[in-house]
Amino acid sequence: QVQLVESGGGLVQPGGSLRLSCAYSGRVFTITAWGWFRQAPGNQRERVALMTRDDFTTYADSVKGRFTISRDSANNMMWLQMTRLEPEDTAVYYCYSVASGYENWGQGIQVTVSS
Repeated sequence: QVQLVESGGGLVQPGGSLRLSCAYSGRVFTITAWGWFRQAPGNQRERVALMTRDDFTTYADSVKGRFTISRDSANNMMWLQMTRLEPEDTAVYYCYSVASGYENWGQGIQVTVSS
């Protein structure tokens, strides 16, 4: 079992930046992938970024070049650096991991991009 807790969300103006953090705990040695998803009102949850154990990363086309996923295994932390934010990035963002074949989710954190 892996537990995930997000932090760092909030309100930001268009064009601004924000960094989301995710602290993970539990059976962290079983994690094989880490990622971020988001869900806007009325939309399905979509994958934003994914990182595998060997640091292979993938991004949604809508965030490529603007968002960066990273992690620190020594401190069990993961981040999503978001730049050049757009109103369309407004959503609840979820920290995600795959451990022993099971998916784990954080509770979600709101990011609002608005002037």
